[in-house]
Amino acid sequence: MGEGIRAEVRIESPDGCPVAGATEATGSASYSVSKSVNPVDGGGVTEEFMLDDEATLDDVALTDEVTEVFAYGSKSAYRFQRELGRFCPCECIERFDCPVVDVHAREESLFVTFHAPDMETLQDVVGDLRGTYPSLDVQRLLRSEGDASDENLIFVDRGELTARQQEVLETAHEMGYFEHPKRANGGEVADELGISRSTLSEHLSAAQSKLLGTILAN
Repeated sequence: MGEGIRAEVRIESPDGCPVAGATEATGSASYSVSKSVNPVDGGGVTEEFMLDDEATLDDVALTDEVTEVFAYGSKSAYRFQRELGRFCPCECIERFDCPVVDVHAREESLFVTFHAPDMETLQDVVGDLRGTYPSLDVQRLLRSEGDASDENLIFVDRGELTARQQEVLETAHEMGYFEHPKRANGGEVADELGISRSTLSEHLSAAQSKLLGTILAN
């Protein structure tokens, strides 16, 4: 079985997303129902979505970009095309060759589910997304391995650490500071980094506190 990861992320009120815009305009949850790539005229992606109840966009959000294409009794399907280069949440994810498998919006937030081949790619996707959408929050991770529990799969965002904290952690780890018995003591790690032992302790304490907070909170 593959070792991919299924991830769901939440972004608050992403600008320019018709699915999220429909939810804000009507107060009804919405979800994407289909997607196709159009290679003509520089490429683009055509998407359709529906509202979760009998609410309609009417003249509130229907524009030249968003059109009604099909009626299912009390519900309708709406279509829009997003040109490549807008770097909306879906495109940011797809740039890493990670397929988006589900998009829905509720309460002014967009929820996007996608598949990443490994944790390193997932880290890159989330880092890129957070650069554009600081409100991004990882909601759920599920590994495809049959013997791995999703309850034990935790996403640790290295962006929570300062550059200096990450450097201190990496150096201490490489020198064997965290091993038992230690291959290097605090003084040796501090000398390697060119800092005092007390400064080393401060950086290690702050970094470990952030990481433990993430791990123990899940």
